[in-house]
Amino acid sequence: MFSGLNKFIKYILPKRLFYRALIIVAAPTIILQIIITIVFYDSIWIKANKNITRSLVAQLKAIEEVYQNDKKNLDFFTDSYRNNFNFEIGINQNEFPNYSGERKFSPMDRSLRRELKSSFGNNNYWFNTSKFKNAVEIKIRSGDDVLEFLVPKEMVSTSSVRLFVLWTTLPSLVLIIIALIFLKNQTKPLVKLAKAAERFGKGDYVNDFRASGSQEIRKAAFEFDRMAKRINRHLNQRAEMLSGISHDLRTPLTRLKLQLAMLKQKEITEKMSKDIDEMEKMLNDYLQFAKTQAQENTTKINLNRLLNSIRNELSKDKISLSNNNTEIELSGRPTALKRSFENIIQNGLIYGNKVNVDIFKGNNRALITIEDDGPGIPEDQYKNVFKPFFRLDKSRSLNKSGVGLGLAIVEDIINSHGGNIQLGKSRHNGLQVKISLPF
Repeated sequence: MFSGLNKFIKYILPKRLFYRALIIVAAPTIILQIIITIVFYDSIWIKANKNITRSLVAQLKAIEEVYQNDKKNLDFFTDSYRNNFNFEIGINQNEFPNYSGERKFSPMDRSLRRELKSSFGNNNYWFNTSKFKNAVEIKIRSGDDVLEFLVPKEMVSTSSVRLFVLWTTLPSLVLIIIALIFLKNQTKPLVKLAKAAERFGKGDYVNDFRASGSQEIRKAAFEFDRMAKRINRHLNQRAEMLSGISHDLRTPLTRLKLQLAMLKQKEITEKMSKDIDEMEKMLNDYLQFAKTQAQENTTKINLNRLLNSIRNELSKDKISLSNNNTEIELSGRPTALKRSFENIIQNGLIYGNKVNVDIFKGNNRALITIEDDGPGIPEDQYKNVFKPFFRLDKSRSLNKSGVGLGLAIVEDIINSHGGNIQLGKSRHNGLQVKISLPF
């Protein structure tokens, strides 16, 4: 039971820190205000209204009895109450109005009705509290006559309730507004830190990040900045090291090529040249894999133009591009994304005759589907082909002359942009590659 209640509370509570902190600050203030209002309304205001209304009705009852006992001094009677109690009194033989002037949900009307009913009985009174702004109209049947009264509203209801509500509500609103301002300033550094971590996770170099906020948030931001710099330094050192190794290894390979060119035995020369070319290709693949996180600025990319440029560079006749008349723009590193799409499309052209590329626009995500009519990949090998240096030799090798880094590079680039990649069987019995990227 308690577990279900706990889950329900977690479900209905806001997920963002700003709104949770706002509830912590505002909820006690609002609850306290409600309690004070209820206590004041029940214990003070209602009782005070009841006593005031009872006193007024008692005066009206006394006026009605005096009038019944002495009808000769009518002018003196009305002038006296007008001058001393600010009453307006009229006596006539008119009939009671057919409609009711009472308001069903008004505390003042309920209290006045209760007291008039107990003093004069049913159908012997009529009142209207909303006809005049500062006065209440009351009619009482006294024999064949009707006594009409116009009394100030202060004699029916206390006027301090509005002032009380104002002074309890206004300070609470001011405190909540001040809390909003402070909470906004406190959560803003956390939002900046989260955005910086998101950018860094997508491969961007976060060099303009500055720590701000409270001491704890500043320490977390400072440690994040140090971590990001250490990782960037490690990646740069790795790229520089492999670049130096590649340069050093190319020198003896070049000398070997020159020495082979001077040999007269062509059969041996051709075989050794092929081995050297393959070594160079492997060396380039190693270097490309190490540079997938090379520094590149993030810019706005038109996905349709990017894929169309790849189609024009590779083969217009063998690549079919469908975008459903939708233009998609996203933030990313254009060179890295172009490399990943080229890798997949080139593999499709190597092992198939036709490649179909479809672009869809989803909810805040771009969906790219690349299908070919080649031999495909067994389903049990879908996860393995993303592993570095894994080569599939049974039905289809995604990189015949390489070292099995093609899809590993593609997955690394797509994941660094916050997207994901999945393999499946295409409509043409070949390989289907589904890629989703956030806008």
